[in-house]
Amino acid sequence: MKVILFGGSGMVGQGVLRECLIDPGVESVLSVGRNPLGVQHPKLREILHKDFTDFSDIEPQLAGYDACFFCLGVSSIGMDAERYRHLTYDITMAAARALVRLSPAMVFTYVTGRGTDSTEQGSLMWARVKGKTENDLLKLPFKAAYMFRPAGIQPLHGVRSKTGWINAVYAVTAPLLAVMVRATPDYMTTSERLGRAMIGVARDGYPMPILESADINRF
Repeated sequence: MKVILFGGSGMVGQGVLRECLIDPGVESVLSVGRNPLGVQHPKLREILHKDFTDFSDIEPQLAGYDACFFCLGVSSIGMDAERYRHLTYDITMAAARALVRLSPAMVFTYVTGRGTDSTEQGSLMWARVKGKTENDLLKLPFKAAYMFRPAGIQPLHGVRSKTGWINAVYAVTAPLLAVMVRATPDYMTTSERLGRAMIGVARDGYPMPILESADINRF
């Protein structure tokens, strides 16, 4: 399986990249990002790209892949609705529309979050935007598309957030998070399980297009 990864420098993307690189069934990984990952591996190739609303310059390099793991995401805290929609909806859909033209037989997986609003009518701005993004991705003619909605994620194997204070919180709460992963699988998963599940659904499929934390852990 040949994979394209967006968001490989983020906490979720780091975990997915690790699992791809150690999985013998993943032949190669193409990371598309604005900055180098700082990772060297025979399977890994990187494309540095600045405008994530226009992929026309690099489209020939994006063809022929079996799966896309789209792990880009931002927090809505302190962000106005227009900016959040651009960074969440516009960028995701620009990449997905380019990829479905190039490789309609691809499986597209998108990381959203627990509480995403599929009705697009709720009171939370971020949940409405995520819901619209999910809904419009599911309308594209990919071989299949899956929406991953983890709640809490315990980072493992050196996976780190790009935000310093979040890393500090994870360091302090690491023992508690480990307990919560075991005790509350409906709400907690790990970066390892998330990566394994994304590879698994791309390879084998899943009965439902939306996977919550319990589905991720079960897979």
